[in-house]
Amino acid sequence: MRVLLVASAFNSLSQRVMCELRDRGHSVAVELAGRDVPSLETVTRHAPDLLIAPMLTTAIPKEVWSARPCLIVHPGPPGDRGPSSLDRAVQEGAGRWGVTVLQAVEEMDAGPVWASEAFDVPAVGKSELYRGEVTDAAVKAVLRAVERFASGTFEPRPQGSEGSFRPYLRQEERRIDWPSEPTAAVLRKLRAADSHPGVLDTFLGGEWYLCGGFEEDALTGAPGEVLATRHGAVCRATVDGAVWIPQLRPRGRAGGPRTYKLPAVLALGDRLPKVPELPAPLRSAAGRRTWTDIRYEEAGTVGFLRFSFPGGAMSTDQCRRLLDAYRFALSRPVDVLVLGGARDFFSNGIHLGVIEAADDPAAESWACIHAMDDLVEAVLTTTDRLVVAALAGNAAAGGAMLVMAADEVWCRSGTVLNPHYRLMGLYGSEYWTYTLPRRVGAEEAERLMCEAAPVSAATALRLGLADRVLDCGPEEFAGEIARSAQRLAASARLRELVGRKKAERERDEAIRPLSGYRAAELTRMKEIFFDPGSPYHALRSAFVRKQPSPAPSPDGRVRIVNNVGLCESAAEAFGRKERA
Repeated sequence: MRVLLVASAFNSLSQRVMCELRDRGHSVAVELAGRDVPSLETVTRHAPDLLIAPMLTTAIPKEVWSARPCLIVHPGPPGDRGPSSLDRAVQEGAGRWGVTVLQAVEEMDAGPVWASEAFDVPAVGKSELYRGEVTDAAVKAVLRAVERFASGTFEPRPQGSEGSFRPYLRQEERRIDWPSEPTAAVLRKLRAADSHPGVLDTFLGGEWYLCGGFEEDALTGAPGEVLATRHGAVCRATVDGAVWIPQLRPRGRAGGPRTYKLPAVLALGDRLPKVPELPAPLRSAAGRRTWTDIRYEEAGTVGFLRFSFPGGAMSTDQCRRLLDAYRFALSRPVDVLVLGGARDFFSNGIHLGVIEAADDPAAESWACIHAMDDLVEAVLTTTDRLVVAALAGNAAAGGAMLVMAADEVWCRSGTVLNPHYRLMGLYGSEYWTYTLPRRVGAEEAERLMCEAAPVSAATALRLGLADRVLDCGPEEFAGEIARSAQRLAASARLRELVGRKKAERERDEAIRPLSGYRAAELTRMKEIFFDPGSPYHALRSAFVRKQPSPAPSPDGRVRIVNNVGLCESAAEAFGRKERA
C-alpha cells in the first residue's frame, strides 16, 4: 500500500514504523508537522491508501481525517486519553501499560480501536521506555492495524464510554517536595519527565529542569542538598537517601533563545558548591545501586564493557573515559569482548550539546572527533580477541561507525541504524571510509551515506551491516547477548576466527594504513568545523534547541527531519564530490 506517515518529529518511533513498513513492501512517505499538520492538499498530493500518525502533538484537521483513513498511535491502553499518557503512567508507578492504534475523529483519542498491544513497565526513564517497550508495542499494533485495514473486512471497535480524558501533566504536579518525598517518589517524578520536559526546580540560585534520575544507595545529606558529582552528574539528597541527576536544562527567559540539556556539572558552572567528585569503580561491587555511565563485568572468558550516555551522545571526556575502560578490558584474560549498554542507545556520536555550549564550538568539535577516532582505532586494531558490538538500541553517525569497527555486530530486532552524517552537514570520520565499504561494498556505502535514511535491524542484516538479529525485548537483551557471547567464546572456531581477523587487518594495513583513512576524513571535517559559514553550525544549534532552522540552499530545496531544516543539495554535493 501507499502509506503516509505524519509526525511531529522523525523520532525513534517514527523511524522504526517507517522502516518496518518498508521492509514489508509498503511505499512510505513522511510529512513532518511543525505547528501545523499537513493540509488536505498536501495529503492528496501523496495519494495515500492510509495515513498513520506514529507521534503527533497536534490534532489532524477534520478535512483530512474525513477524506482519508487516519490512524493515530496513542501511548496508552484503550480508553486512556490525553497528551501526557506515558508521563502519568511512569509517575504513578503503573506496572503494565499499553499502546493503542485508533482512528482519528473529532474528539481527541476517542476514535474506534484498530489494534492495541500491552507491555510490562520496567523501572526506567520515560524516554528509555518509549524507545524500548513502547516502540516495540506500537510497531506490533501498527502492523496488525495495517493488515486489518488491507483486508477490507475488519471493523474497528468503538471505545464507548470506557476511560476518561486526563489533562496535560503540568509542572505543579511534577514538582518535587525535597523535605518530604522519599527517594522512590522522587525517582518516579524524574523518570516521568525524562528527557522532556524535565522537572522544574529551584536551587543554587537558578531555575533548572532536572533531566533523568538514578538511585544512590550510600550517600546521605540534607534533603535537596548537592552531595557530590560524578562524570558530569550531580547527586542530591532525599529524605531517605539520594539520587543522581545526569543533566540539567536552565529555564529560559520569555522571548529569549531556547535552552538545551547539558551535563549537570557543566550547566551549573560556577554555581556548583565545592563537593567531592566521586568516580565509580569500573567494576562495581555486586548489589550496589549507584549510577555510572561506564562499567565492566566478566563471565568466564567473556568481558562486557557496558556504557550508556544520555541521548547516546558522547563528549570528548566520555570518549576518553570509554577508551581508558576499553584499554582496561584489553588487559583482562578474556577471549570475547562485548561492547554496548544493557538496553538503550548504543551511541549517536559526538555530543552536539557540549559542543554548542563550548567557548569555541569548532575547537570542541575537533577535539571530540579526535577522541571518537581514537576509540574506534583502538577497536579496529584489537587483533588478539573477538570484539562484539551489542546493540540493544539505536546507533547513528559516529556511533554507528563505532559499531562497524567491531568484528561481530549483534542487534536487537527493534534496533534502527542511521549510518550517515549528512543530515548534520558533516562528511564524517571514525574510519567510515574503511569500515562501511568493508562491510557492504563501495556502491552500497555511498548509497547509505547519500540517501541518509534509517535502516531497520532486518535490513542491516540483509545488507551486511549486522551479523545477527536477536528477536527479544529490551529487558531480555542483556541475558541473550551474554549467552550468545559465552557460546562464541567456547566455540572450537574461535582461534581460527581471531587468526583470520589478524591476517585481514595486516593485509588491509599494507594496502592502505588506517592513518591514511583518518587523515583524509579529518581533512574534510576540519574544513567544515572551522568554516563559520558551513551548514553544520546552524544545524547543530537548531538540533540541540529542538527548533527548525533551515540551512541556506542554493536551489531553495529543504527537507525537514527531526524538526531541523536540512539542505538536500548539501547531501547531493557530498555525493558528487565523493564520486568525483
